[in-house]
Amino acid sequence: MALRRLRVGSGVRAGRRAGIAGAGRPGAALAALALLLAGCGDSGGSGSTGSGGLTEITVAALPLTDSAALYLARDRGLFRKEGLSVRIQPVQQSIQALPALSKGQVDVIASANYVTFLQADEKGTLDLRILAEGVRTAPHMMDVLVPRDSGIKSVADLAGKKVAVNILNNIQSLTLNAILDRQGVGRPVYRQIAFPQMGPALERDQVDAVHAVEPFDSAIQGQLKAKVLLDGAAAPAGALPISGYVTTRTFATGHAKAAAAFRRAVEAASKIASTDPAAVRAELPKYTKVTAEQARTIRLPSYPTAADPAQLRRLTELMKKQGLLNKNIDPGTLLVK
Repeated sequence: MALRRLRVGSGVRAGRRAGIAGAGRPGAALAALALLLAGCGDSGGSGSTGSGGLTEITVAALPLTDSAALYLARDRGLFRKEGLSVRIQPVQQSIQALPALSKGQVDVIASANYVTFLQADEKGTLDLRILAEGVRTAPHMMDVLVPRDSGIKSVADLAGKKVAVNILNNIQSLTLNAILDRQGVGRPVYRQIAFPQMGPALERDQVDAVHAVEPFDSAIQGQLKAKVLLDGAAAPAGALPISGYVTTRTFATGHAKAAAAFRRAVEAASKIASTDPAAVRAELPKYTKVTAEQARTIRLPSYPTAADPAQLRRLTELMKKQGLLNKNIDPGTLLVK
């Protein structure tokens, strides 16, 4: 029996996505670590010409550590076990996938930044549904780094200083502001600089500090001997949901059986990722340009095995408090059961 292809329209209009853009320097090693821009193959677990009544789902995914459960589910046959053939379409920014999602050419977006997609839902540009959680923050998966000879000695010294973030008014400034507010110190002035460009910006004194995620975090520390001023996952940003597998209400309701099957497979893979980090480290070189050696040392995020409305509410409340949402959102209403 031929694969059944799911094609649905969701009424999505163009929306904003906090993506990663640009390739950077200094040095070939940092460029090699630019996994957020890396190209990778887009074959599903059973291919596009499989048989046996499998339902095909196309997933747009950034080549991030966030997407590890997606690739584990594919490579370990968890999607096939659920009756699915998942075709992975790599993208450099999630916004690139929104038109395809609208046309039914893409059914799910993986490693989707919650902040941007929740904002799009509030604005009516996306009728959002969350199939499964992607990752939550974990210790030192992102850090605020300063030059080794910096005069910034404490978090209090960040007040008024220039700090690089990948996208303004998004997850990095949201979490850092929350940490600084908790400690009762002033906020910095944020500058938008793509992750691959943060090392050069710090080296050239264009900014006073950078808020870098892995693998750029480790690369900047290694190449520039930059110092960790602050763990970006410190309280109250610890274990905070930051990305997930999102779709539209039309897909979730029109193909409820396939949506539920996809969620079960991803959550089974997330259980593997959460209990066996070595499995994630072995998977990363397959779909990113991180080498096996680099994969052994980078700090991984946390992979939740089930979506938790209470944890997601922590994020939406932070967003509301800092003006990134205009009204309260009940994340439970967005979760696909």
